[in-house]
Amino acid sequence: MAEPLRIALAGLGTVGAGVIRLIETNAALIARRAGRPIVITTISARDRSKKRGVDLSPYAWEDDMIVLAERPDVDVVVELVGGSDGPALACARTTIESGKAFVTANKAMIAHHGLELAAKAEAAKVALKFEAAVAGGIPVIKGLREGAAANAFERVYGILNGTCNFILSTMEDTGRDFADVLSEAQARGYAEADPTFDIEGTDAAHKLSILAAIAFGAQVDFASVDTSGIARLRAADIAQADSLGYVIRLIGVAEPDWADGQCRLFQRVQPHLVPFDHPLAHVDGATNAVVAEGNFSGRLLFQGAGAGDGPTASAVVADLIDIARGEIGAPFSVPVTELEALPPAPSGHRRGRAYIRFIVADRPGVLAEITAAMRDAGVSIESLIQKGRAGQDGEVLVAMVTHEGPESAVTEALRLLDGSPSLAQPPLVMQLLGN
Repeated sequence: MAEPLRIALAGLGTVGAGVIRLIETNAALIARRAGRPIVITTISARDRSKKRGVDLSPYAWEDDMIVLAERPDVDVVVELVGGSDGPALACARTTIESGKAFVTANKAMIAHHGLELAAKAEAAKVALKFEAAVAGGIPVIKGLREGAAANAFERVYGILNGTCNFILSTMEDTGRDFADVLSEAQARGYAEADPTFDIEGTDAAHKLSILAAIAFGAQVDFASVDTSGIARLRAADIAQADSLGYVIRLIGVAEPDWADGQCRLFQRVQPHLVPFDHPLAHVDGATNAVVAEGNFSGRLLFQGAGAGDGPTASAVVADLIDIARGEIGAPFSVPVTELEALPPAPSGHRRGRAYIRFIVADRPGVLAEITAAMRDAGVSIESLIQKGRAGQDGEVLVAMVTHEGPESAVTEALRLLDGSPSLAQPPLVMQLLGN
């Protein structure tokens, strides 16, 4: 059998410990499938004394990730530290510049610096792999880059954040409000102490920008992802969606948008109403799911655990097996020089149906004011519901679903209502996901 592939592991959190357990437990199986043993030689983390539930004594320790990346007994560095910049990025640059392969689960770094790192890796003729950066253990990057590589993709979309999906599906099952369920998610380890990146949609936007680059041959453009999260959702929104035949899920959508002979790239992360009969409506808990629509393959659904030590470690080691086999390839499917700089697509001309929720003062004339604004903007209302009687603050919830029309019309209607004393807070708009 060939010489072992020697691994340095930077970061010994939940996933890092999972990688050690997986490589040790399945060593013989991995060696057979990789054609050579995969062994860990060196490790690094911030706290050397911390108990991690795995035996670290067989491995050399380096306090400095840069020194770790430069060691002569290392062929591949696996980075599991996180963060878009700082030590993780320095480690990535040093590894590749030292002529070594680099594997990471760091979606923020790839979303912000992926093009730079891919260019360095291609120039050095080494592998840069990041399967674990998107959707945990689901092989969606490999699926797009290899399994469905013959297809022109028409759309990629899905549930890309397990924390948000747990919160929304729990609100759906229990009728509880957002803040209460978020506290439970934090207590159970599904949400960080500071959940901002998750609940505001940033984590999902990082992942979407990576998938869009691979699917559409575009340069990664995280800054152009139109992003909104789930913190403004109420139990009443969940109940109202259910009565209409929908569930609410945080969905990331990316697709090419042709106008005036030019291709633009549409990317958005936003809560959507998903019809009961759509596959994504049945994705519950901390699960992720990605749908890719190819022009010959049709709809492909990738679904599974989006986080956790086992699933994420599985994705990391799958990348290591590819490297052990000598598989390098362009990190984003095509060489960096061939990735297109697609301008962002505006959303105004996009057609669809929308759910719009208002919190308004309970007084005469409010509904007339709202419907007049919709009429003047050219928004056709399919249904309009006022939920319950005013509370102690004198406010009630008014929700409507529009007929299909351009998004610009809804934007104009809300502009006409902007500043109205009848509105207690800004309206909430969610698109209805088409089948």
